[in-house]
Amino acid sequence: MSRRRDFLAANTGRRAPMPGFVLLVRDRRDDDPAMRVGFTVTKKIGNAVVRNRMKRRLRSLARELLPVDGIRGADHVLIGRNGGIERDYTALRIELAKALKKVAR
Repeated sequence: MSRRRDFLAANTGRRAPMPGFVLLVRDRRDDDPAMRVGFTVTKKIGNAVVRNRMKRRLRSLARELLPVDGIRGADHVLIGRNGGIERDYTALRIELAKALKKVAR
């Protein structure tokens, strides 16, 4: 996802806060079964190097877990949190799997 209005629309969907990130999921209610994903890391997290590193971690997590556990026909937005860059990758992976199960209910 790249348009601001898509991110704002995703903000109205289901939310699963975790220690390293927040997952937002909104069903688009169209006939397209494709999953879309977006990433957001604010300047509060750190400088550009830290923000980009966090986005790379979130992209890697999404690439790994969304094809299996993601919701078809929905927009997924991962918002990086302050402690996310220091967290272990395995812990982030477990948190994302847990968050996806939570919003799927």
